[in-house]
Amino acid sequence: MRLVHVVTLVSDDGAFGGPTSVALAQLGECALRGHDVTLVSLWRGRSPAARRLGAVRFLSRPAWRVVPGRGCLGLMHPLLLRDLWRAMGRADVVQLHAGRDLVSLAALVVARLRRTAFITQTHGMVEPRSNPVARVFDRLYVPLLRRSRCCLVLTERERRALTDVLGPEGPPLVSLPNGLRCVGDEAGTLPRGDREVIFLARLHPRKRPEVFVEMAALVHKEVPEARFTLFGADEGSLPAVRRLIADRGLTEVVSYGGALEHSAALRAYRKAAVYVLPSVDEPFPMTVLEALAEGTPVVCTDSSGIAAELTRRGAALVTGGSPETLADAVCLLLADETLRRSLAEAGRRAIEEVFSIRAVVDRLEDVYRGRADRG
Repeated sequence: MRLVHVVTLVSDDGAFGGPTSVALAQLGECALRGHDVTLVSLWRGRSPAARRLGAVRFLSRPAWRVVPGRGCLGLMHPLLLRDLWRAMGRADVVQLHAGRDLVSLAALVVARLRRTAFITQTHGMVEPRSNPVARVFDRLYVPLLRRSRCCLVLTERERRALTDVLGPEGPPLVSLPNGLRCVGDEAGTLPRGDREVIFLARLHPRKRPEVFVEMAALVHKEVPEARFTLFGADEGSLPAVRRLIADRGLTEVVSYGGALEHSAALRAYRKAAVYVLPSVDEPFPMTVLEALAEGTPVVCTDSSGIAAELTRRGAALVTGGSPETLADAVCLLLADETLRRSLAEAGRRAIEEVFSIRAVVDRLEDVYRGRADRG
């Protein structure tokens, strides 16, 4: 099959996060199965965009901010419309990783004008909104979204939110988990520090990087040699993080490592003793799965959508999310190499058995062929 996926942004700092990672993982596995795959997106980076991302053909235009404000909502490039028109005209299946932004809206309009059948995957980005701007945007956006052949949903919370937005006229909602490619033995054999604790996510209030700093202050009292690094694109929280580091006297202990390209992010996981994600209400944290795939012990919160599965498998230390409970978990791991090794092994088994991209694409191929149920 000729498959075309559309995602809002690919960048060298991973700013768009999960949707981009999911699109590339799905397309990479589809390419291995012999499908002709293309990703269409905006690009933002220090160098020109590549023609291919691994096995995936990449059609891109530079990301221009045409609407003021933070985030990706107002990014666009006029020539992306031509790329979408041409790519969709050759496609057997079009999959739109759709949020409330201009690229997603443009892709929906082009698919409709092309009379191309398409499916959507919203990654939890489309929830009920009551502000005036969202209501105006939705007058055009929601009717187009209803024209999807089906919409892929990750969690029951996302299913309920989409049902509220789309109403009874909405398309079938089909459950599809996220998945990662299982890595080789390299991740388990590379040299790994025994005192390096990292945060790797967007510096956004939802991710709670300030809580990571508060946790670091508590751990430092018990394990003075521990060192802490925050990696990720700033989306509003960096000034507060820097003030907190200075106020707590942690300038020699906690540092900001900036945003990382994906390959550098994987190396950061492999070097770390512990990965901590303090965010709450995270439906399906891809960074946790990436850390598990790289053999890195994980500390996360119990409101994560995968927390129950990780707890059942002994694949992570799951906490209530306060600085104190996070610090207790990190101290426990730093003091116990055997526990770190046990968590790493269980985490990689969880990736292989539950969160493997192979199982996800088995189901996705059924969706493409119109054979999937809504379960």
